[in-house]
Amino acid sequence: MKLIIQRVTSAKVEIDNQINGQIDKGYLILLGIAQNDTTEDIKWLINKICKLRIFNDTNAKMNLSITDVDGEVLLISQFTLFASTKKGNRPSFTKSAKPDIAIPLYEQFIKSLTEKLGKQIQTGEFGADMQVSLTNDGPVTITIDTENKD
Repeated sequence: MKLIIQRVTSAKVEIDNQINGQIDKGYLILLGIAQNDTTEDIKWLINKICKLRIFNDTNAKMNLSITDVDGEVLLISQFTLFASTKKGNRPSFTKSAKPDIAIPLYEQFIKSLTEKLGKQIQTGEFGADMQVSLTNDGPVTITIDTENKD
């Protein structure tokens, strides 16, 4: 799994001109799921997300986690994180998991992150054409890949 975490002051996702999810201070997370990802990857990422200290403390130092600031999360499925541009000009997405693998892992990710944070997270809709808007705070953008967890 790959994800991009953006620290935001606000973010929303619209589907068919309707707001599907919206948050204030917190994380906009773009999540890509690969063919060989497992629930172990979910556990590792959830732990990393909840403990990552990228919010400012009173000294303006990035020292606080999402739980420390009672932040919100907007999670968007993003198969294009596994785009390969090695050959030609049209990206290949063969490393991205097919829906029969990705959807159950995406749903488990939502459930696990909701449980860990102790509150419901906002989401897009898997496979939908979504318009995502955000105000990146900082800007702070972090990428995490479970291929690099060891």
